[in-house]
Amino acid sequence: MFGLIYPDEPAPVLPPLTAENRNEQTAVKEWFPVTDPSGLVIGRASRKYCHGGAKPLHPVVHLHIIDRFGRLYLQKRSLRKDIQPGKWDTAVGGHVDYGESIIEALFREASEELGFSEFNPVHIITYVFESDIEKEMVNVFAAVGNFALHPDMDEVEEGRFWEFQEIEENFGKSVFTPNFEQEFVRIREKLTALL
Repeated sequence: MFGLIYPDEPAPVLPPLTAENRNEQTAVKEWFPVTDPSGLVIGRASRKYCHGGAKPLHPVVHLHIIDRFGRLYLQKRSLRKDIQPGKWDTAVGGHVDYGESIIEALFREASEELGFSEFNPVHIITYVFESDIEKEMVNVFAAVGNFALHPDMDEVEEGRFWEFQEIEENFGKSVFTPNFEQEFVRIREKLTALL
């Protein structure tokens, strides 16, 4: 599994502080670790910087939830999201906060989005995803079982279980985020093997 290696001292702020950006940087409440491909944390940056076209590599977590009938739980992203609002996506997905481990971020995001904390995550894959605005080190996990899920309606519009065939029938129709579609194709067999 991919892990983060934090430096002994706080990593430098990216972009470097200047007289012009000092006020903006001091107002930042949410910092993401910026890493090299090995997981070494080389900086910390705001969401705005990470999603603003500079594309520093930063870690995220995804959790796929499968029930005992082999269905995959998906969330419909809130219309307030800055990326891919209103599209169906992985059950849980979010950024790692500066100072967190991958597992800490996974449990925090699952709790925030679905009120979900009693699960045993299985690491599936770690890969780099790059879009026009960002570059992420995606850490993918799965959990199998019959879980009580309670979506946070500020984070999520709705959630439900989908048959794998139903997911595939809706590919390419702007129902899902592009990241979910390519990730599902990449890990489908590994998810099926967990049943």
